[in-house]
Amino acid sequence: MKTESKLEKVLAAGHLAVTSECGPPRGCLPDKVREKGKYLEGVVDAVNVTDNQTAMVRMSSLAASVILKQEGLNPLLQVVSRDRNRLAMQADIIGAYSLGINTMLCLSGDHTKFGDHPMAANVHDIDSIQMIQMVKQMRDEGLFQGGAEIKSPPKMFIGAAANPFADPFELRVLRLAKKVAAGADFIQTQCIFNVDKFEKWMEGVRSMGLHKKCYILAGVTPIKSVGAARYMKNKVPGMDVPQEIVDRMAAQPKEKQPEEGITICIETIERLKKIEGVAGFHIMAIDWEEKVKEIVERAGLLPRPVV
Repeated sequence: MKTESKLEKVLAAGHLAVTSECGPPRGCLPDKVREKGKYLEGVVDAVNVTDNQTAMVRMSSLAASVILKQEGLNPLLQVVSRDRNRLAMQADIIGAYSLGINTMLCLSGDHTKFGDHPMAANVHDIDSIQMIQMVKQMRDEGLFQGGAEIKSPPKMFIGAAANPFADPFELRVLRLAKKVAAGADFIQTQCIFNVDKFEKWMEGVRSMGLHKKCYILAGVTPIKSVGAARYMKNKVPGMDVPQEIVDRMAAQPKEKQPEEGITICIETIERLKKIEGVAGFHIMAIDWEEKVKEIVERAGLLPRPVV
């Protein structure tokens, strides 16, 4: 064991892990964080706390993580390189670990032009791969990136993201290999709707033995409506939503579309369980946290293991 992270303990014990997300509010609303957290209590092994997702200002991921920690959940701190230089990142990592947070996800972050502050500067002092290397050095060598010694290093379980569907597809496994070589302990993937293409990506992952060097959590998302399905298919870069999913949602009356979206999500999980190298699932129920328990339960992933 590299850390005291509950997520690492679940994965190391050979269980299928389950994570989900809690998007911080756009205001000073700690009770909103607690409300979302209640839906996930006892249902998942760790809760991703997003960091100014979609490049829009929200409560800081560190503050929201602390609130969830106080509520007894296991926060998974997201840190994007877009908003801070390496000094600020290292300070936040030390601060987070000092407050009992031992699991994190290293990300580049959405470009500011997609958010509500398009005039904001993108920092990107280092990229997500360099951030992984930096956190690993802090943890394993007890050194800041500048070379100075850390008194009591942060023992973080280090995560990264992967998109099996972005172009060019041929380079996606190689990019994952770079993140694993940099020190990523686990990976959370983009939402999977095209299971056949994901399985092809996993064939490449297995051919390089990457599934034995890190834990891969397959990302899934319940779709609320046919409109949402069409939007993800046509407007969201890096998403691969087959037309058959759109047609299946469209075949349902409006009031039954949310139920159909959840059923599709559960069926996807069942298919993903059969793919060698999948170590768990990351359920991205965006502003739909109240449905995560139903998904996890119907997918046969409850109760969560005690480790």
